[in-house]
Amino acid sequence: MDVISTAEIPAEERFAYWREMNSKLHVPYDLRCDPRMESGFRAHVGFSEFGPVQATLATVVPHSAHRTPRLIRRADPELFELACTVSGGSTVTQNGRRTDLGPGDLVLVDTSRPYQVEHAAHIPVSRVMILHFHRSLLPLPSQDLRRLSAMRIPGTQAIGALSSQFLLQLARHMPDLSPVETSRLSTLTLDVLTLVLANVLDAENGVPPHNRRRAMMAQIHAFIRDHLGDPHLNPDAIAAAHHISLRYLHKLFQQEGHTVAGWIRERRLEQCRRDLADPQLATRPINAIAARWGFTNAAHFSQAFRNAYGLPPRQFREQSATVQSG
Repeated sequence: MDVISTAEIPAEERFAYWREMNSKLHVPYDLRCDPRMESGFRAHVGFSEFGPVQATLATVVPHSAHRTPRLIRRADPELFELACTVSGGSTVTQNGRRTDLGPGDLVLVDTSRPYQVEHAAHIPVSRVMILHFHRSLLPLPSQDLRRLSAMRIPGTQAIGALSSQFLLQLARHMPDLSPVETSRLSTLTLDVLTLVLANVLDAENGVPPHNRRRAMMAQIHAFIRDHLGDPHLNPDAIAAAHHISLRYLHKLFQQEGHTVAGWIRERRLEQCRRDLADPQLATRPINAIAARWGFTNAAHFSQAFRNAYGLPPRQFREQSATVQSG
């Protein structure tokens, strides 16, 4: 992930530096800030490529970003942006619609038309995940998508909630994703975008079945990762959370060559393996690590870990410590 930050810039030069950097983006913005707040300005933005989708994870303090007619004439790559508020909040205005956004909310904007985003003074720091994608990438009419400009898509309801959860997970793990992982996630990301926007347009039947299926799996995977520590996480709970039948849930995983329980166990073991190899957790009891990731039976965990990695947990931890100290 590429990063641009004001951390190493002198305080009095940070906002001017940030304005200059934003003016050079492929979708340039005019940034504005209350002069009284410029001395405390700071920002940190990470960029990753998910195939044809560029993801931006931005942490910013109060200011506003304006996509003006002049900037559109200068550079118009014909992109849409879907933003998910990770924390904090903002106000987005486009096509005469003004919308307030809070954590988990989604919003679509058309970069070919003027709009503005305001991070208000009463919110000290906001964090937002923004996906940039060419309008031709989605199997939905561009003229229909423009009707959604600056419309709040609640992150607490139905498909919006599931899509929001996927994007929040993406934001959480984006700094650690390898190029191979981002490449694998590119199709899933587009599928999730298609599903959530089609749902808002009430046009789900127009989305190809394989897109809907992959999008649903991406959301289910995100849900599982977010609840790995819950010992009550099971197929029934997952199916209920996604408003699908238990039979359909099992069918989705079978099509990928997995079982639901097996996929959950693999993800839990991966997290345990990571923690056992972490020198900062060297004093944490193995049973506590196992319990943190949903294993309630120590003997079962030890056997499952040995089957997966060829060593019992204690020996794996000792071996990892030896490698790190050497």
